[in-house]
Amino acid sequence: MEAPPVGARRGGNVRFVALDLQHAHIERELTEAFSRLLGSSAFTLGVEVEQFEAEFAAYSQARHCVGVASGTAALSLMLEAYGIGPGDEVIVPAHTFIASALAVNHVGATPVLCDVLDATGLVDPDAARALVGPRTAAILAVHLYGQACDMDAIQALAGPHNLLVLEDAAQAHGATYHGRRTGSLGDAAAFSFYPSKNLGALGDGGAICTDDDVLASRIRRLRNLGQRTKGEHVELGYNERLDGLQAALLRVKLGHLDEWNSARQSRAALYRKLLEPGVRLVEERPESPSVHHLFPARFEDRDAVARMLAALGIETGVHYSPAVQAHPAWKNGQLRHGEVPHADAWAAEELSLPMHPDLRPHDVERVAQAVHAAVSVPTARSGVNRC
Repeated sequence: MEAPPVGARRGGNVRFVALDLQHAHIERELTEAFSRLLGSSAFTLGVEVEQFEAEFAAYSQARHCVGVASGTAALSLMLEAYGIGPGDEVIVPAHTFIASALAVNHVGATPVLCDVLDATGLVDPDAARALVGPRTAAILAVHLYGQACDMDAIQALAGPHNLLVLEDAAQAHGATYHGRRTGSLGDAAAFSFYPSKNLGALGDGGAICTDDDVLASRIRRLRNLGQRTKGEHVELGYNERLDGLQAALLRVKLGHLDEWNSARQSRAALYRKLLEPGVRLVEERPESPSVHHLFPARFEDRDAVARMLAALGIETGVHYSPAVQAHPAWKNGQLRHGEVPHADAWAAEELSLPMHPDLRPHDVERVAQAVHAAVSVPTARSGVNRC
């Protein structure tokens, strides 16, 4: 049995994420990138952003990548650049991070929530099809947990209605569907580089990938205060630029992404070996091997299981509860939804187990043992922090 390295645990805990370990492996490269940026003084946009955009576009099998300030900015600018706004509707899965729906609301359109597939938590194409109406402009395919959606089915429902197919790939850097990478599966795709993502910055960051030349040009203007050239503001834009520093650091990390994703897949395979069939896990789909941004499991008494794991020194997360429509932020008319029983079930039952590239087999075994112990004990419902 492989022992964990020094620093793999914090106070004896099995850690949910371990960015310090990831960064320790590449500290020299990160330091060199920082020094290179200092020498160039290109802190806002500039050569590091341009080179990262070219490299990430090539990685994502897209013609263009436009770096922006966050994943939420990427979603909002992608929608606005397509002219989606008041009077339009965008179909969004009810089981996702709230930013997927917030971005639709931010451009003045209405999120219409559809149910998800019970086996994966991904958008249910049949449920989405039932919601298409005269105001529907797009469907947002959220590649949750590191899995790609069933893009053939989504394209099939979108085509007859001339709907845009947009990807929310914030949790799916490097994931593939029938061999094609996320970022190249729809009309455009939004990515987040939040630090804990498979490809994470050392702060906020995001990007839009697309093959659409006109769209990419408009997003470049919108992110930079509507400027076509310096001082020439041709539309009402925003300050949503990707920092040169984050771009320089992301260039370093992009070179390690496939290795890190492979490590995640190895740990996920061990989890499956140790947990199935007694624990409900996401269904494996050969056409879309997950890159395991998260490792979700489902429990009827999720909160009690989380409390028991915490008592054993195992950190967990919840992704996501409550379901999108249940947040108190929404006012009347800002969102539309019907019955979404599978999304509600995911929100009530999902618990994310530790998952990161530096997770060691020893700790996966410890987590699995703790999970089996927790589910074998009758427990009463209890509170757990959402993250």
